[in-house]
Amino acid sequence: MKLDSSVAAVVTGGASGLGAATARALAAWGVRVALFDLDAERGEALAGEIGGLFCAVNVTDETSADEGFARARAAHGQERIMVNCAGTGIAVKTASRDRATGETKHHPLDAFERVLQINLIGTFRCTAKSARGMLDLTPTEEGARGVIVNTASSAAEDGQVGQAAYAASKGGVVAMTLPIARDLMNDGIRVNTILPGIFDTPLMGRASQQVKDSLAATVPFPKRFGRPEEFARLALAMIENDYFNGEDVRLDGGIRMAPR
Repeated sequence: MKLDSSVAAVVTGGASGLGAATARALAAWGVRVALFDLDAERGEALAGEIGGLFCAVNVTDETSADEGFARARAAHGQERIMVNCAGTGIAVKTASRDRATGETKHHPLDAFERVLQINLIGTFRCTAKSARGMLDLTPTEEGARGVIVNTASSAAEDGQVGQAAYAASKGGVVAMTLPIARDLMNDGIRVNTILPGIFDTPLMGRASQQVKDSLAATVPFPKRFGRPEEFARLALAMIENDYFNGEDVRLDGGIRMAPR
């Protein structure tokens, strides 16, 4: 797919981290970008920086998603590019015992459900709604109408202690990549997924420097966190290359996560 001002894109989680880097990379090629996020302050600032549009969208809410797509399309036209980066994480064991009191408890099910609602169902919601809109686009000479890039995680394959909810949600994103690509193959819509490893994002920014240094040392090479711009470059490669379809690609410096 050619990237220029004739093309519109929607990026969820676009106000920061991986989504913001992808939005900047797309806008650098002239693409008209709509940012879906709940962080209005960051979203509006980035939209102003790249000449894009911020839409306050909660990907777990049907009405909110519909309103976001309607606003984006009214401003930019139907998107040909959909990048899903909205996500969250949690670290809670399936069942555990308090060492001091001996009290036992299990993973709060509402917390488990929330992670799946955002990471998995939210991703599918925006994927399905975007694909529906792409069906009405005029195809290119090769029959292409659009492309969708989703975000999973290395935890989909190497889930660590306390990551049952997160790994399940991201594993679901990986598992649905090929079926969705097959669903949409006759309509010229491609679907791919990136599985990032340890990236320097606001979520990781909450950790102490000691924890960051320890994690970076576990990466085979290069021994550092991934940069959001590196995620964005892979996303653009998946978008531009019309033969890139139905793939789940790790971007993690060769790391395979230990249990802890």
